[in-house]
Amino acid sequence: MAESLLRPLGLIGGMSWQSTQIYYAHINTAVNARLGGNHSAPLFLYSYDFAEIEALQEAGHWAQAGKNLADMARRLEDAGAEAIVICTNTMHKLTQYVEDEISIPLLHIVDATASAILASEAQDCLLLATRYTMAQDFYKGPLADKIATDNRRLHIPSEAACEIVHNVIYEELCRGIIRPQSRKAYLDIIGQAADEFGVDGVILGCTEIGMLIGAQDTKLAVFDTTSLHCKAATDFICADVE
Repeated sequence: MAESLLRPLGLIGGMSWQSTQIYYAHINTAVNARLGGNHSAPLFLYSYDFAEIEALQEAGHWAQAGKNLADMARRLEDAGAEAIVICTNTMHKLTQYVEDEISIPLLHIVDATASAILASEAQDCLLLATRYTMAQDFYKGPLADKIATDNRRLHIPSEAACEIVHNVIYEELCRGIIRPQSRKAYLDIIGQAADEFGVDGVILGCTEIGMLIGAQDTKLAVFDTTSLHCKAATDFICADVE
């Protein structure tokens, strides 16, 4: 059998599995769309029990979670992966742990998101994500810095709105529950930010949010980080055959 020119990719998923299956489907669909026939993506996938990860998050045991992810990334590299994708926004808080343990690239979700924003006409973007991603600086800081080079601005919802966004993610979307009232709540938060800040773009900064809302629900520019991350992954996989 001829050696494949496709680059194998390691996926660290299960955070939650609801969005990890979207990664798997999107990447395989995109590779097939580019190459045709029966082509699909060469992937190594490890899927965590999210309840264990959630417990570490809630307890603030980020260092232990980072060591867990780093160990898994190293195993995926040993298995033959040529790059790593962490299939979640929030756990990009721990990228330094991962990068310190591997010799292959980590395809960062912030890089993919910033590139899409800079290629658009959106000037003021609202970030919807978990409370960790919205409140802490590991994600919004680098993203704001990257888009600020073109005078773009990043906005966060009110504290009350952040709690609504976070709770819907953990109590509903991570469990595959899609509720019309939650969609309305998200759209109300977006509308409030448009009135208050003049936002013209919204970042779906949690990999499950695209299950609930999308470009069809708002006139604002929508940046679905899951789709953008999957495109970056597909670009890497196909880089040697295009």
